[in-house]
Amino acid sequence: MLDDLAFTGLKVLDMAQGVAGPHCGMLLAQHGAEVIKVEPLGGDWGRQLGKRYGDFSAFGAVYNRGKKSVALDLKAEAGIVIAKQLAAEADVVLESFRPGVMARFNLDYETVAKTNPSVVYLSVSGYGQDGPYSKQPVTDSVMQAFSGLMSVNQDHRGVPQRIQVIAIDILTGLYGFQAVAPALYRRVRTGLGAHLDVSLMQSTLAFLSAKMIENHLEGENATNFGAPVGTFETADGFLNLNARRDTHFRALCKLLGRDELADDPRFVDSDARTANAAEVEAFVRPAVKLRSTAEWLADFEAHDILAGRVNTFPDILTDPHVEAREAVRWLEHTAMGPIPMPVIPGAPPFEQADPHAHAPELGAHTREVLTSLGLSPDAIEDMIKAGAAG
Repeated sequence: MLDDLAFTGLKVLDMAQGVAGPHCGMLLAQHGAEVIKVEPLGGDWGRQLGKRYGDFSAFGAVYNRGKKSVALDLKAEAGIVIAKQLAAEADVVLESFRPGVMARFNLDYETVAKTNPSVVYLSVSGYGQDGPYSKQPVTDSVMQAFSGLMSVNQDHRGVPQRIQVIAIDILTGLYGFQAVAPALYRRVRTGLGAHLDVSLMQSTLAFLSAKMIENHLEGENATNFGAPVGTFETADGFLNLNARRDTHFRALCKLLGRDELADDPRFVDSDARTANAAEVEAFVRPAVKLRSTAEWLADFEAHDILAGRVNTFPDILTDPHVEAREAVRWLEHTAMGPIPMPVIPGAPPFEQADPHAHAPELGAHTREVLTSLGLSPDAIEDMIKAGAAG
């Protein structure tokens, strides 16, 4: 039931754009909050990430689920008045503009808190609300480079590589949500609001904490996790193998018909194999390539060796375990047709008819929300004709 979720009754004004801030807003919606998304008349730029399908991109369809869309021109006085009214009534306000932008609209935390002192206000930015880089624009790829993430994700030539997912924005949305949730609990206990400063930079550094410490202690050539560990080519694809433990390595040697290597001084324990990783891979890689992925996985499972198929997305959608767990459900989307939508861990699973499973078209709730604020139909039409709302 959607009326007994943790954040049922909570009002959220989501003025964020892109992925990070909207992701936080979407998670609040999935846990029951009423999330009103205020976006420009041309739409949140997250609607245009990748190929566009009507009012949607794949990212917009995911990270705006369960929200109500209100299209406002914040450069118009009438649009600002509505935004201020929504902010004054909100339990949570989300924004993702560069530091100082919201102050120009008198929608910054300090101004909103004057009339709404208990508001939990989340500011998502690239580098944070202050500091020498705070006004610089940031994208996911820029932050993957800046944070050091790319330095530990190199190809076989040693060239740093970007993860081909907007990973930084997505994890920043998660950190944003985990900052808002305890702030709301604190508000219940004390009545106090909060201004939360969550940046892509700090989110990425927090994510890389252990790797940063490891690098500090061991240098750029930090100890790897052992050998053989990594992605190996098979006769018909790729698998990821982790046979670094002594028992697993002995079992692997047996499967390869090379029992004697388990007692070779170069490979006799984890430290030795790590020091001689190139020699380990020199006999493992050619052997693995001789058989199919399915054959290897069956043998590895029988010997309790850690391994997994390198799947494509179509593989995942037909995987029997994913299907049994209903980890991915299918939605009939108005603009995209049937699309796969993974279920969010900890949130209630959704059905086709559930409103929180769908993202709104641009401005789909403008009239509904403005009416709830007390505007008459004529006043709403005047705003739309004047270009203050859409």
